[in-house]
Amino acid sequence: MTANKNFKRRVRARATKTGESYTAALRHLRPAPVGDDQTPAKRTMRLAVVQIILRQDPRRSDELRESGRDIRRLMWQAHDEGASLVHFPEGSTCSPHKLALSVDGPERVGPSDWDRFPWQVLQEELAATAALAGELRLWVVLGSVHRLTSPNRPYNSLYVISDRGTVTTRYDERFLSNTKVSYMYSPGSDPITFEVDGYRFGCALGMESHFPEVFSEYERLDVDCVLLSSTGEGTGSPGVFATEVQGHAAANSCWVSYAVAAQHSTIAPAGVVAPGGQWLARCPANGTASVVVVDLDDESEGVVGALQQARSWRRKARAGVYDTHMVREDPRSAEKTTF
Repeated sequence: MTANKNFKRRVRARATKTGESYTAALRHLRPAPVGDDQTPAKRTMRLAVVQIILRQDPRRSDELRESGRDIRRLMWQAHDEGASLVHFPEGSTCSPHKLALSVDGPERVGPSDWDRFPWQVLQEELAATAALAGELRLWVVLGSVHRLTSPNRPYNSLYVISDRGTVTTRYDERFLSNTKVSYMYSPGSDPITFEVDGYRFGCALGMESHFPEVFSEYERLDVDCVLLSSTGEGTGSPGVFATEVQGHAAANSCWVSYAVAAQHSTIAPAGVVAPGGQWLARCPANGTASVVVVDLDDESEGVVGALQQARSWRRKARAGVYDTHMVREDPRSAEKTTF
């Protein structure tokens, strides 16, 4: 762990000195394989996943400011742990309660009045967060609200902020709950991918663990790790989201990072699932904000088979390549009501 942390600092130091991206600096400092210059270098990177206290009243500027401070404090913690990327939950800047902006509230859910939202304060906090990402040379995936032109409702989004402090892309939640799509947000339309340290990432949001097509789509896009940001599951829930992400990781041979609200961590805390479906590490299940880090390593025990072998044969099966072995014109095959 210490050696890897020191290596990450050397890479960041070179990137700062030369102006290169982290990935470019990594190529210079990572040793070439002995005896074969054409052999791909082993891929490793350190990923941090966060559980954070989510605040639900976006009308309060002081709460937006406090969320911003929490985000940047946890970014520093991820940086100190040697992470290249830190993954935050849905609505980390603010996760509006369905009644908070309701025109029929505060007792009845109705269409959200987004004019009550202090957009300028949010922009200032996002700008400060992006600036720190550039300072720390740290990729940040952050849940927030993305404003659209009125009368369109905003997106529930994940901003992907690069280690240069710029927004590289944005993921907008596509499969919305009934309340979200009826009263709060516009649905997104596309998957997104981006690369850090040679690893390809995809994003998912909210309840999208309920939709296996999200994860199978990312498998077809050669994603190594899906970053699922959610508020998590409340009291009385059996932890279905967390169980589902284990299944998606195993079925699609990918890592899944699961970032949730700290207040829901007692049900299922944040963590990272390996391509084989087992949890690699999890935050404490005690309701507190925290960070946990894992090293993504495609040559680690249990990962090689999942990434190289399982993904390969599943793709063959899905592509119908076994069609030539199908039994045809055999009455014993067609008859399904006898032994």
